[in-house]
Amino acid sequence: MRKLYFLVPGTGGKFACGGLWAELKTLELARQICSAEVVTYRQREQGRLFLDDLLGESELDDAIFVISWGFDVARLAKRLKSYHAIYHAHSAGYGFTLPANIPIIAVSRNTMGYWGQRSPNSPIYYLPNQISDEFQNLHRDRDIDVLVQARKSSTYLMRELIPTLQEHCRVYVVDSYVEDLAGLFNRAKVYLYDSAEYWATQRVSEGFGLQPMEAIACGCWVFSSVNGGLSDYLDPGFNCDKIAGYAKEYDVQRILQAVAKMENNTSPSLSTEFIAEYRAENIVYRLNVILKEIDRFFDREQHYGSPIPNLTPMRVMQLKAQRLFAQIKKKIGLR
Repeated sequence: MRKLYFLVPGTGGKFACGGLWAELKTLELARQICSAEVVTYRQREQGRLFLDDLLGESELDDAIFVISWGFDVARLAKRLKSYHAIYHAHSAGYGFTLPANIPIIAVSRNTMGYWGQRSPNSPIYYLPNQISDEFQNLHRDRDIDVLVQARKSSTYLMRELIPTLQEHCRVYVVDSYVEDLAGLFNRAKVYLYDSAEYWATQRVSEGFGLQPMEAIACGCWVFSSVNGGLSDYLDPGFNCDKIAGYAKEYDVQRILQAVAKMENNTSPSLSTEFIAEYRAENIVYRLNVILKEIDRFFDREQHYGSPIPNLTPMRVMQLKAQRLFAQIKKKIGLR
């Protein structure tokens, strides 16, 4: 199997975020299947490969570049057009298109559906993000009634809902990096997550939404928005409640009821299969199947015939015009 080079702009500092950590987790899982390395392309880092240097090598046919950083993908895809490349798609909505010879691995079914419509001729696969084993219910006493992370939270959540809840229960707002997030989730009864407003202003989608899944795995009751990749696994009324439900008073009532239930040790019960889909064992199994298929695709790519025409904006316009013309002909009785 070909070697994988995971391209990231950098591995820390201004590039530190959930998407980077998810990508580096995928790299570690890939190492259980084949050889894989990190390659940076914006900043040089000691002990790591740099893309400019790597592309100077004469032979890279036995390698695959994994690109993922949304804002850089179009530029990187163009630069790597002479090499084998995979797009590891987190968020959707960046607006770029990709040639059909770049397979797409989507972290959510929501993102997979986006690319299934936008690039219908590309090889496309589904590989969810990993939920580490540290995120599990430790069945400890929970001293936080309501937990919320300020980052990505809506204006409504921070300026209206949280101040009201603070009058009735113990609310803990996180506004900085947390070393032991699993431990914090195990202290909380209810976790609030409302990212729809944030992603609307970014003009791209919620790729997966790790925090609500990690909170659920730790036994929290979650109130969340269900935008983007969150809709993959959140099921309001069954494994969560939807936040921002029509009016603040309605939210407050439901959240306080959930806090009361958790105080009576009525923790949400989840099937083993629900979390198992996102644990390392299943991710490695799926990744192994996907990488073998992609490897075979690259083996035979040069031997296939002409690519299927891409669904470009121009082609869509032509198809619409053809359909309209056919309808007009039918209406006036022409053959």
